[in-house]
Amino acid sequence: MVILDLLAILVFGISGGLTAVRMRLDIVGVVVLSMVTGLGGGWIRDVLIGATPPAALVDWRYLVTPFAAGVATFFLHPALGRVERAINVFDAFGLGLFSVAGAVTATEHGLGPLPATVLGLVTGVGGGVLRDVLAGRVPTILRKGELYAVPATTGAAIAGVGLHLGAPTSVVVVLGAAVTIIWRLLAIWRGWTAPEPVRSRD
Repeated sequence: MVILDLLAILVFGISGGLTAVRMRLDIVGVVVLSMVTGLGGGWIRDVLIGATPPAALVDWRYLVTPFAAGVATFFLHPALGRVERAINVFDAFGLGLFSVAGAVTATEHGLGPLPATVLGLVTGVGGGVLRDVLAGRVPTILRKGELYAVPATTGAAIAGVGLHLGAPTSVVVVLGAAVTIIWRLLAIWRGWTAPEPVRSRD
């Protein structure tokens, strides 16, 4: 689980750093936004399940990873190509990894499939929400038509239900994360959106 957490923190940290680069913030802003994005979802998860203090305050690797991601993004962002496209890609990977990590952690703490799925969703979107709020943007999960929460919930459900049924952790992690990441990227590429209520004719 530590490796999965750190990988999710890394890619979400890059996503936060790229958002700061897009806003033309200095190196402090890039690192702060990177750390908030990388650690936000995990902190919310740990507090909700009573795993306090959060892992980031116990294991130094949890703090160093998003810090390094922010510094690296600040200096290397030109190599990442178009910033907005790179943000979307790293955000999709972070969403998939964190959604699954949240569900797995919840299951390890004795929660059933449904609460594990909910906690996976919260973990997946938490860092992105904090990133967007600090960046002065409407959080992606709340933007009209964005297919964001549905892929995250699906990936978390695959992990939560799979573990409840006794499937190997490695299998549910790979499957759940892959479904979320691929679905999110296809939604961006193909312009898929979440269903909206049908308006009645006056």
